[in-house]
Amino acid sequence: MTTRTDAPTRREQILKEAARLFAERGFHGVGVDEIGAAVGISGPGLYRHFPGKDAMLAELLVGISGQLLTGAKRRLAESEGVTSPEVLLDSLIEGHIDFALDDRPLITLHDRELDRLRDTDRKLVRQLQRQYVELWVEVVREVYPELAEPSARSAVHSVFGLLNSTPHLGRPGSLPGRGATAELLHRMARGALGAAASVG
Repeated sequence: MTTRTDAPTRREQILKEAARLFAERGFHGVGVDEIGAAVGISGPGLYRHFPGKDAMLAELLVGISGQLLTGAKRRLAESEGVTSPEVLLDSLIEGHIDFALDDRPLITLHDRELDRLRDTDRKLVRQLQRQYVELWVEVVREVYPELAEPSARSAVHSVFGLLNSTPHLGRPGSLPGRGATAELLHRMARGALGAAASVG
């Protein structure tokens, strides 16, 4: 979900390959040597960047939760006073869709491996996620004021479930194309929120 155009650092390359391999084979199904081979360095060479696989997993899961929250806050700040709540909601949806389409291994990793994190890291992930949800709830209630706060929160979680279903949509080549898939997901997200508002 990053917009940077410069080449990824070696550390970022390691994390990307670790996420892919962990998602494909499970955390315990992947060795340090395999991750190293995927980025062209020896397994022991990874220890110059990370103390071990546990640290990679923590950085991946804490990192993506932080990136989602930071991105949402940036969209709110950039639109303050100049953008309608409708446009802002569309922007939040677009940001999450970027994540859902571009970081599919991290969704799988979160679903399967979150419980493997140390308590402190897992609590941090949950804290970041709660803050992210509350940003959405605030905007959703501006667009759909008839939604009570608990209903808005449930609707937001449901939309996240919908958007985060991308790992189950089939292989990337089997999808109708990124643009068409993003448009479909956006329509479905707005439809789900609108349906929630229609029943209060």
